[in-house]
Amino acid sequence: MTDQETTIGRKVLWRLVLPSALFILMGSIDRANVGFAALQMNLALGLSGSKYGFAAGVLFVGYLAAKYPSVLLFEAIGMRRWLATITLAWGVSASAMALVQTEGQLYALRVVIGFTEGGLSSGLMIYLSHWASERYRASVLALPIMAISIAQVVGAPVSGWLMQVDNPLGWEGWRWMFLVEGMPAVLLGLFAWFHYPDSPQEARWLSPSEKAWIAANIKGATKPAKGAGAKGRWDVLRLPVGWVSALIWFCILSGNYGIMFWLPQIVRGLTGLTPAETGLIVALPWAGSAVGLYLNARHSDRTQERFMHVAVPALGGAAGLLTAYVLGPGLPGLVALVIGGACVGSTVAAFWAIPTRLLPPSALAMGIVAINIVGSLAGATVPPAMGWLRDTSGSFLPPTLLLAGIQVMLAVLCVIGRKLERDGPAARPAALA
Repeated sequence: MTDQETTIGRKVLWRLVLPSALFILMGSIDRANVGFAALQMNLALGLSGSKYGFAAGVLFVGYLAAKYPSVLLFEAIGMRRWLATITLAWGVSASAMALVQTEGQLYALRVVIGFTEGGLSSGLMIYLSHWASERYRASVLALPIMAISIAQVVGAPVSGWLMQVDNPLGWEGWRWMFLVEGMPAVLLGLFAWFHYPDSPQEARWLSPSEKAWIAANIKGATKPAKGAGAKGRWDVLRLPVGWVSALIWFCILSGNYGIMFWLPQIVRGLTGLTPAETGLIVALPWAGSAVGLYLNARHSDRTQERFMHVAVPALGGAAGLLTAYVLGPGLPGLVALVIGGACVGSTVAAFWAIPTRLLPPSALAMGIVAINIVGSLAGATVPPAMGWLRDTSGSFLPPTLLLAGIQVMLAVLCVIGRKLERDGPAARPAALA
């Protein structure tokens, strides 16, 4: 590791990684705050568990629809214009959630929010991978995703508080919460317009020698020649590691979204607390996952091992969730739930270092899009499935078994992925080897 690599890494961290984490943080709050709104909104709009689960998951219909077009737009107009545009649109639509009056309006607006946010994580992962050396890749790519956990640590208590506090408009608490939590995205859109360089060569805060080092040492930092961008773009569909990565991401997001959208109701069922008190409890597993995610990513970078840094916390999450259900209401069950949720959240840590290292440069952008599309299916299917299981069984046992089973499957997929990594070129089609 050279002094120049360290200096560049620090600059990228402060100038790009941490600001990008703020976008992920606010996006996660605006996706997940419906879980808190449900404590009041379900009664106000007459939503059953199944209808609420559908409202939580239907966002990902728009999310999926926007993935590919959004990344094409990102490549066409550059980071600055792309991020500013989608962030402004997302802020307006997230704030408009305060105005819904019917079940149909709720579903429609959730789809719109999903569409406006559809390319956010994909675009940021592609963008940051063009600035991150292999040595720091897990940490650089995990830090913005760690903002998902931090969003719940910050957002859960704030959401609960906003729903209870008197507001100047005299609105129902859940409406006021949506309005207040949607507005920061509008300010972030303006920030993006002035802050982000489209490529390392346009970064005024890098010296000429630092720009040259990035171009020579970081995959994807230099744009392909005109007309060469489409060559090999869809090679990811022919690579087993691409499909395994996509299934791993599906399982990771299944656990995270299942907990994100249902944990407030589970905690309230175990404790009977107020929305504000529930928010403080819900913040605990996400605080644990934020710490675990960062430490896990740092250890993964030191050892350069990726797959087991996903599999081990997945198994810990499955054990914690099942233990919480067995112990039932009370402090021990709540502690097990917090530990299980923290482990599930930590599975994200090393993941994005896997496809960015193993996919060929020509297939990286579309590989990240394809992985995100498959992963987003988790948001569209798992929360509604949990709602249906809860309604039909009258118990949280079937939803808990679903999440725990998915975490076990995640660990199995990581073992398969590790074998593909060790096989190296032998695991690729002949044309790509």
